[in-house]
Amino acid sequence: MGLLTFNINVTLDGCVDHEEGIADDETHAFFTRLMDEAGAMLWGRVTYEMMESAWPAVARGDVEAPPAMREWAVKLEAKPKYVVSSTRKDFPWTNSHHIADLRTGVQKLKDATPAGVLLCSGKLATELDRLDLIDEYKFLVHPRIAGHGPTLYESGLPSTRRLELVSAKPLRNGAVAVHYRRAR
Repeated sequence: MGLLTFNINVTLDGCVDHEEGIADDETHAFFTRLMDEAGAMLWGRVTYEMMESAWPAVARGDVEAPPAMREWAVKLEAKPKYVVSSTRKDFPWTNSHHIADLRTGVQKLKDATPAGVLLCSGKLATELDRLDLIDEYKFLVHPRIAGHGPTLYESGLPSTRRLELVSAKPLRNGAVAVHYRRAR
């Protein structure tokens, strides 16, 4: 069974707005490495639609992009992508698959993906954490205070999650990559 790892950009005040992080070559290389290590990506519908609207065009070369962004896009194009949605069933982007039943579908995905699954959706993470399905957290903490939301776990959790630090690595751009594992 593979691990489910929640991965996201976050500011010091907990904001997970994708426009608030540092989007440079170092950040894209970091996320490309994480994606390379995982066997599949997992998103909620809203994140999928945001990604689907931008990255396929970058991968095809229809949009100019720096080499690190293009590498991310090309690898993302090939990576299996799973989408949890109760409102949409058709996901035409290359190598995309629908998960209708949250608990059973995500558990089956973990069981079938020994290299692990990278979860990259904030609202979905809250629901999966409530089901105790998240094993690890890899956050890229940006040296910014956004002063607005959306924020991590905005709708709350039933109890505090105790975590064990696996690693913390500062990047040249001032962000810090932190890796935590659930303390069970």
